[in-house]
Amino acid sequence: MLQYSDSWWAARLGKATASKISDIMAKTKSGYSASRKNYEAALIAERLTGISPPSFTNAAMQWGTDNEEGARDAYIFETGNKVEEVGFIDHPLIPMSGASPDGLIDGGVLEIKAPNTATHMETLLNKKIPKKYQCQMAWQIACCEGATFGDFVSYDPRLPDSMSLVIIRYEPDADYIAEMEAEVSEFIRDCDIKLNKLREMYP
Repeated sequence: MLQYSDSWWAARLGKATASKISDIMAKTKSGYSASRKNYEAALIAERLTGISPPSFTNAAMQWGTDNEEGARDAYIFETGNKVEEVGFIDHPLIPMSGASPDGLIDGGVLEIKAPNTATHMETLLNKKIPKKYQCQMAWQIACCEGATFGDFVSYDPRLPDSMSLVIIRYEPDADYIAEMEAEVSEFIRDCDIKLNKLREMYP
């Protein structure tokens, strides 16, 4: 399936996805963050109604979408890796969860960002992947059997060619993947409990 097609939206309806894993994992001193609770409510609503709410898109997000193909081509040219484009991939063991990597490569996944120039420059200078994207990639790796690493790509064609592309390899350890899977499993159970209770109370 093509990402953002009707079949892609249907495949991920009501499921915990990689782009929101950082919300599921987020904690404060007193417990889980409000972002986890809000995401839980959004997924329950999707499962109750069968409808995905319209996604918000601003100019920066549209820029990222429009330049994803160019970033993928630049990555292929730079590395020589073959990239397989995929739709939504369900987690092999945890129901109602999955991921949509920007591509599959031999033994790993590809995550592409085409951010604003300031953000891209920061990545050029510090060569670090933001924590939320590490979460996203770790979950993609967990969902894609045989994957052990992710290549993070930051791309900005507004800069000179030598600065337009940054590739950073990310290899999460097994303990972090296991911790993440435990958190997602608990999150899905919480969603199921609340969903069933709502249906019992308001048939």
